[in-house]
Amino acid sequence: MPLMYFLPPLATVLIWSGNMTINQLSVGAIAPSSIAFLRWLLALAVMTPFVLPAALRHRDEIRRQWPKLALLGLLGMGLWQGLAYVAAETTTATNMGILAAMVPLLTVLLSALILREPPTLGGIVGGVLAFVGVTVLLGRGNPLSLLQLQVALGDALMVVAATCYALYGVMLKRWSMNLPPWVMLYAQVCFAVLFLLPPYLMGPMTPIDGQNIGLIVYAGIPASIITTFLWMRAVRQIGANQSSIFINLMPLFSALIAMAFLGEQVAGFHFTGGLLILAGVIMAQTLTRPLTRGLTSDKPSSAR
Repeated sequence: MPLMYFLPPLATVLIWSGNMTINQLSVGAIAPSSIAFLRWLLALAVMTPFVLPAALRHRDEIRRQWPKLALLGLLGMGLWQGLAYVAAETTTATNMGILAAMVPLLTVLLSALILREPPTLGGIVGGVLAFVGVTVLLGRGNPLSLLQLQVALGDALMVVAATCYALYGVMLKRWSMNLPPWVMLYAQVCFAVLFLLPPYLMGPMTPIDGQNIGLIVYAGIPASIITTFLWMRAVRQIGANQSSIFINLMPLFSALIAMAFLGEQVAGFHFTGGLLILAGVIMAQTLTRPLTRGLTSDKPSSAR
């Protein structure tokens, strides 16, 4: 496989990791409800001249599928990033990157529940490892502190956000729609803007100025439009499973970017928790043989 095929997913994860730092820089510069709404409004404005004609040609299918498109827009754009901006107020970019790396593992678990895909050895063992890693991270190196609920609100919100994005991927796989990828994305962005409008109007409505316009532009174009294009290209070239493995690099990229631009210090529990989560995620994606297959294959041999 040509090495060039690995550039799109690598660039996507790098931009996503940079967006974790943008989330931190937005604290104090712009309200979470404002940047969550304005980024998708900007993305919608940029996409409209190019995608609206195609969307109009597929308006009948969009009308039939609007409940599904609305839920996808809420999960993948409204809650995933909206919760991340709120989480940034009480946690670090390093923690956010590590917890975001749970998305592939959560996708495996939700696929087993919703899509009825049989559980795998990697999914079970990897899930246990990742859960231990999360407790180490949330407990700041002391998992027992969770018994006293000594968990930062931002970390808990990132777990919810990662779950929403994993559910987004699962439902995207479950629901087949007769729509081109960009039209499907455009419809989801429209619904995301509608969902994010009420929180934006309820405020505080931060005015756009020289301090926050760069944050909005980065979040609205590279972290929304460009990453979507690169990710679709990656899935088309090397497949969804291979592409999602690159998400495992988010903790490393997020920590390096945070150290360079935010001066964050990486502690031992970051490495311990992060390694356990990454080990669980990688195990869940590499040991993919269904346990039920193994059980059924044993029965004929024992009968012989």
